[in-house]
Amino acid sequence: MLSAQTQKHVITARAKGLGRATVFLRHVLRNSLLPILTVVGIQVGNLLSGTVVVETVFSRPGLGRLLVDAILSKDYLTVQAVVLIIAVIYAGANFLVDLCYPLFDPRIARR
Repeated sequence: MLSAQTQKHVITARAKGLGRATVFLRHVLRNSLLPILTVVGIQVGNLLSGTVVVETVFSRPGLGRLLVDAILSKDYLTVQAVVLIIAVIYAGANFLVDLCYPLFDPRIARR
C-alpha cells in the first residue's frame, strides 16, 4: 500500500481535491488488493495441509485424520479420494480468486 500511495494517479486524485477516504478507497486500496487476494488464495492450500497435522495431533475427525488413517491402513482408494477432494478445493479457491480479479482491477476486465 505504501508504493501505491506514491503512484501518479493517486497524486493526481489528491491534487484534484478528492478527500482522503475517497482517494484511499478508490485508488490506493483497489490497487493493493490484488496481491492480498493472491496470497489469500495460496493460503487455502496451507490451511488444507495444516488440517492433516492439527486433526492428527488433536485426534479430531475430518479430512486430515481420514487421510492419515487411510495411509496407515494402506487404503489407497481412500487416499486417492481425499487427495482429489483437497486438490479440487485448492483449484476451486484459486479459480475464485481469478474470478475476483476483475472486480478489484478494472484494467483486467478490459482484456
